[in-house]
Amino acid sequence: MHGVAPNEQSVRESQAAQAGQDAPVVQVRDIVKGRPLAVTVIAVLAVLYTLYFARSFLIPIAFAVLLDFLLSPAVRTLGRLRIPTPLGASAMVLGLIGLIVLAIYGLAGPVQSWTEKAPEALASAQREVRSILRPIERVITQTAEQVESAASSVSSAPKPPEVVVRGSTMSSRIFGSTQRFLAKLLEVVILLFFLLAGGDLFLQKVIRVLPHLHDKMKAVKIAREIESSISTFLLTALAINVAEGAVVAVAMKVLGMPNPVLWGVMVAVFEFIPYLGAAAATVILGIAGLATFGTLGHALLVPGSFLVVNLFWANFVSPSLIGQRLALNPVAILIGLAFWFWIWGIPGAFIAVPLIATFKICCDHIDVLAPVGEFLGRRAERPELPA
Repeated sequence: MHGVAPNEQSVRESQAAQAGQDAPVVQVRDIVKGRPLAVTVIAVLAVLYTLYFARSFLIPIAFAVLLDFLLSPAVRTLGRLRIPTPLGASAMVLGLIGLIVLAIYGLAGPVQSWTEKAPEALASAQREVRSILRPIERVITQTAEQVESAASSVSSAPKPPEVVVRGSTMSSRIFGSTQRFLAKLLEVVILLFFLLAGGDLFLQKVIRVLPHLHDKMKAVKIAREIESSISTFLLTALAINVAEGAVVAVAMKVLGMPNPVLWGVMVAVFEFIPYLGAAAATVILGIAGLATFGTLGHALLVPGSFLVVNLFWANFVSPSLIGQRLALNPVAILIGLAFWFWIWGIPGAFIAVPLIATFKICCDHIDVLAPVGEFLGRRAERPELPA
């Protein structure tokens, strides 16, 4: 009996010691497993916070970087012709400024005429819409009167006095917006010049910082692929949108719309925003048609012709020209468009697709982010699905 007790005691002590040793290990594993998730969540929230509250600082940088991707191949081509990089960058920037000034000069007259006619045109369109929706308005008015009479019979409390809030005038808002836009545009131009004149300076700095040769080669490959893909995509999208705008301008001319070039340019610009741009152009052209023509059928031909051209371009022209290069998942495009519109507003909507494409290229070359890149891409021609 005395020989058994020490064995039992030693067994109990060993079990307790083992339990005491195992308990801290489980806690450490829990901490180790939980720490990356918490750090990831905090990092994502910090990035979202920075993107949102620093948008006035980041938007010009994003536009300048995308334009740098677009124009860098041309600057390098000039460099092969023995033209210095700063001189080639100056030529590209001056050419871009010239195109912007020429477009503003050519559209100043039509925009001014439509701005002067806007109140009358909107009033005419409102009358046309009211004549169409008059039966529905009558039913809504009768329902509202019945609800009001029932509410007045229940309570006879005096109405509170009306408070009129006077804000800034329309002219001051337009002037302030134009001033801010010109300041941001100047910032983009200056930053673009320094990016083009610097050439591969930042890429060389990144290569020097990276310790391993494999990482250096991967960084160069990612940078070159992003530049090549984004420049090709932007040039192709610009050509497609300009061609669509030209066809829409011809259609507007045939239908008798005034200033058809203005509507063609509007369509070419709006098409850089997927889905939402076409919807906004349809609404604007519908209002312009109602304001211009007296009959409803003739007015509906204006947005109808644009929809026909847009459907043809979206289903036949764009897929054949862009092909599988930067082919993105439509769901990913919608989510990314909503995200960048929420973060950066209208400027974010314009550059949402190039930003998503750039992120996809980075994900395709980084093993950890490869599943994200697979999600952003389109469906494979032969999907591997279980039977």
